[in-house]
Amino acid sequence: MPPAQTPHRTPLRRVSQGSLFRLSRSGAYPDAPHGLGFLEPAMAELLDETDALQTNIAGMKNLSDSLATFNESFASWLYIMNMNALTTDWPQAPTPLSFQRAKQRAEEDAQTALEALQTKNDAKAREIEIAAAVGAADKTTATDADTTYAANVTTATGVSSNKSTGLPKKKVAKAKLTAKEKKERSIEKIVTCLPLEFRGSDPGLRRNMEMVIEGLMYSTVPGLKLTDLITPPDLNQARVNKCLIALVNRKVVQKDNSTGTVLYRWKGIP
Repeated sequence: MPPAQTPHRTPLRRVSQGSLFRLSRSGAYPDAPHGLGFLEPAMAELLDETDALQTNIAGMKNLSDSLATFNESFASWLYIMNMNALTTDWPQAPTPLSFQRAKQRAEEDAQTALEALQTKNDAKAREIEIAAAVGAADKTTATDADTTYAANVTTATGVSSNKSTGLPKKKVAKAKLTAKEKKERSIEKIVTCLPLEFRGSDPGLRRNMEMVIEGLMYSTVPGLKLTDLITPPDLNQARVNKCLIALVNRKVVQKDNSTGTVLYRWKGIP
């Protein structure tokens, strides 16, 4: 007889690890209650988790309500600011013309600074030129003194020759100088100590220098301001300033600003 065949059986489905049935049938929980008693602790835990979920959902709802309130308030504030900007004039706000003026002002300031630097350089070059001219004038004065000394020696030699020959000496009466001649001679003496441009290369400048010297020499006050020496139309402020610079450099005139006002005092040839 053929051996009896084992009938096919459907294998039992594996019990889910988290199923309540496994919890009731598992040997890992020997103290688990029989029947439906195992549902009590599971339902208690479910109740606790449900309460926690409800509490979290309530917190989320409160947060949502707070955000909605803030959004509404913030949106209202933005709307008010927008309406205020549209309905309020701001006269102090900068305009395109303001930026153009600021740019133009910056260019003007730069131009002014450049002109001031140029003026400073010109004044420095003028001072160097005046110093060189004063040095040349000193050399010319020394040469004139040597010539005068040589003339005096020649005259003395002629007088000695007359004495040796026994001829009588003729007395020559000296002509007295008038006040005008003394004045002209004193001014001439001062002008010869100044740079060449004041000694005849420019007749107009020499005449201006003589007018300035006369004003300072015969002044009744101890000091004069620059404006006191201006005599339009010939002697303007620029000419007076140029003449005073030359006289101050030659130390014929003293410049004093101790009182807050620039005064020029006459000293004469040192």
